[in-house]
Amino acid sequence: MPTPDFAVSARRGAAWQCGRDCPSDGRAGGVGWCRHPARRGARIALAAVTTLLAACAALPLPPLPDAVPAHWQQANAAPAPDLRSWWRTFHDPVLDALVERALAGNPSLAQAVARVEAARSLLGASDLGHAPQIGFHTYAEPTPDSSASYFQFGFDAKWEFGWFGRGESEQRIAAGDLQTADAEAQAARVSVVAEVVRTYLELRGAQQRLALLEASAADATRRHDLIATRLRLRLAAPAELARARVQVAQAQAALAEPRAALARGRQQLAVLLGQFELEPSLLPPGNLPQLGEAGIAGVPADLLRTRPEIRRAEAQVLKTAGELGLARADRLPRLGLGGGLTYAARVIGHTRLSDAAGIVTFGPAIDIPLFDWGLRQQVVDAREAQLTASLQAYRQAVLDGVAEAETALATLEQQRQREQALGQAVAALAGETEAAATRRRLGLADEVERLDAAAALVQGRLEALAAQQDRGIAFVALYKALGGAPLPVEATP
Repeated sequence: MPTPDFAVSARRGAAWQCGRDCPSDGRAGGVGWCRHPARRGARIALAAVTTLLAACAALPLPPLPDAVPAHWQQANAAPAPDLRSWWRTFHDPVLDALVERALAGNPSLAQAVARVEAARSLLGASDLGHAPQIGFHTYAEPTPDSSASYFQFGFDAKWEFGWFGRGESEQRIAAGDLQTADAEAQAARVSVVAEVVRTYLELRGAQQRLALLEASAADATRRHDLIATRLRLRLAAPAELARARVQVAQAQAALAEPRAALARGRQQLAVLLGQFELEPSLLPPGNLPQLGEAGIAGVPADLLRTRPEIRRAEAQVLKTAGELGLARADRLPRLGLGGGLTYAARVIGHTRLSDAAGIVTFGPAIDIPLFDWGLRQQVVDAREAQLTASLQAYRQAVLDGVAEAETALATLEQQRQREQALGQAVAALAGETEAAATRRRLGLADEVERLDAAAALVQGRLEALAAQQDRGIAFVALYKALGGAPLPVEATP
C-alpha cells in the first residue's frame, strides 16, 4: 500500500488533506477531513501531542494591578537630584564619606546581601532539579537466620521530567525568593543611606544648637551681672534680678538637650557604620549642610521599579503563582525515567569474586495520586486564594508608595516655606540687634537692651535652624519613599 502524502490545505474550513483520492467527510468544496485510517491516526497523534504540550506548560502569570497616577500632585519645577546619589545634593564631603563607609560596613546590609547569595544559589538548584541524576550506593542485608548476608553496590539514575508545569512552577518559587531577597537588600540600602543622612543632619543641628545656646547662656550670665550691679546702685528692683537668675538657670538647662543629641547621634552613626564608637576623624567640626532647591524627577510609575516594598510585593506574586502551579501539578502524575546497575555478593565468612552478580534495570517512573485528589484540590483552592491575596497586597503596596511620596512632597514644600519665613525673621532680628549695638555705642541705650536684642536673635536663629534641619529630614523622607539608594554592583548598568 503506498504511503499517503499529507499536506496542509490552504482552504478555509479544511485541515489536513490526503494526497490521494480518499472519501471526504462531506464539507463544502469537496475538501474536508480525510477519512483514511492512517490520516485519522495522524489526527489523533497530533491532538495527543498538542494536549500533552499544553499540559506540560505552566499557567501564565496573572497581570499585576499596577495602575498609578500619570503625574505627581505635589510636584514642583525645582531640579531633582539623581535617585542613586541624592544625598550629594547637600554638597558635604563628610556626609558623602559617611554614606560610603556605611554601605561598606553596615551589618544589616551585609546580612541582606548574604541572603541574596543564598537565594541565588537555591535558584540554580531549582534549575537542576529536573535534570538527569546519577548516584552510587551500597547496601547490606542479612538473611533472616543470620547465616549469611548480601552486600549490594551499584549505580542508580533517575530523571523526573517536570511536566504539567511542575518544573517552571518550582523555578518561579525560587525566582520569587531571589527577587524578595533582592528587594530586602535594596530596602536595607535605602534605609541605611536615609538613616545616615538623617542622623548626620540631626548631629550637625545639635552642634549648632549647642553653640547658639552656649552664647545665649553667656549673654544671660552677663545680663544677670549687669542687673545685679543695677540693684546695688538701686537702679533695678529685686524682682528683676530674680527673673534674670531664672533666665540663667534656664539657659544652662537648655544645654543638656543638644549635648544628649550629640552623644546619641555619634553612637547612632557608629552603629550604622558597623563600629562600637565613631572615630573623631570621621566627623570633623562643621555646620548643618544647606539644601538648595530640590524637587522630584520622573512620574509615579517609576516607583514600580525603584521602591523596594513594591518589588517585594511583586516577588510575592511570582512566588504564590509558582506555588499554585505546583499545587495543580501535584494533582497529576509525576513522570520520569529510572534505572540502575546493581551488583550483589553473598557473604558467608568470605567473599569470592564469582559470588557477585549484576543486574541492569531501566524503565519509566510513574507516581499517580489516586485517593487523595480531594486533599490536593483543597491545596489548590488555598493557593488560589493566596495568589488573590498577593495581588491585593501588591496593589496596596503601590497605593502606599504613591501616598507616602505625595505626603513627603507636601511636607518638603511646607518646610521650605517655613524655612524661608523664619529666615526673613532672622534677618529682621539681626537688623534690630545691630541697631541696638549702634545705640549702645552712641550712648542711647544700655548693655541690657543690647543683650535682650541678642537673646531674641539667638532664639530666632534656633527656630530657623530647626526649620532648616526639618526641611533636610523631609528631603530624606522623600527620597526614602522613592526608594533612592545606590544599586548593587552587579546590577549597575
